[in-house]
Amino acid sequence: MWIDTHCHLDAPEFAPNLPAVIAAAKERNVKAILLPTVRAADCQHVKALAALYGNEIPGLVYTLGIHPLYSAQANESDLEIIEQQVQQSLSDSRFVGIGEIGLDYFVEGLDPHHQEWLFHAQLDLAEKYQLPVILHVRRSQDATLKALRRRKMNGGIAHAFNGSFQQAEQFIELGFKLGFGGAATYQRALQIRRLLSDLPLESIVTETDSPDIPPAWLKEEGLSFNEPAFLPRIAHELAAIRGISPEDFSEAVWRNAMKVLPRWLALCSANPELPLAS
Repeated sequence: MWIDTHCHLDAPEFAPNLPAVIAAAKERNVKAILLPTVRAADCQHVKALAALYGNEIPGLVYTLGIHPLYSAQANESDLEIIEQQVQQSLSDSRFVGIGEIGLDYFVEGLDPHHQEWLFHAQLDLAEKYQLPVILHVRRSQDATLKALRRRKMNGGIAHAFNGSFQQAEQFIELGFKLGFGGAATYQRALQIRRLLSDLPLESIVTETDSPDIPPAWLKEEGLSFNEPAFLPRIAHELAAIRGISPEDFSEAVWRNAMKVLPRWLALCSANPELPLAS
């Protein structure tokens, strides 16, 4: 039984054939998927998708936030929308936190000061409502850690982690799990594979970041983009890097995700189809 802690089901790549994408994930025993929001304008759509496909994927949940790649278009009114949506969603069992938020110092043309303003405002929102966060951390690990230390945060997931071992330890100390997916399937991804191998197993969660971060074999097999149905195959490769069985790895990453996102745990614990996190 597998869990995808980061999947953009609302992406345009999925729109023409989303029911089939969901069906394929279900067939491959992907029982839980986290769908992060990337723009304030997408909140209602994301919530609707979680409600619509929750019967197919019983652990389908969502978070609300503004991605740093959309920071240039975001303003105070967008933050107001996010907070309104958070308030309205607190009674929704499929709402589990704030995200995808963060800093991206890799993509050119993004104003770092505006990014930081938006990121800090959303961290304040997470602290206010005591919600975990889904972090985008690209070449921004130290700045992100500094921002987190200024607040009493409830942890979360540092998605697609690719920092140093020392930075990883600091995120873990702050209550975060670290997301690994298709990037680790490339033989040349030595740093990511070392992290996956050496970090404590209880700090690791699995993700696809569909339709992005394709696994190494995707283009070789003539596939266009990543999707949640590929999570089990990716996870088998991650388990091999760890040197443990896929079954043990599946149990561990499920437990890790549930521990760091308590509202997700509450949803899954109420469903007899899904495993307990303990």
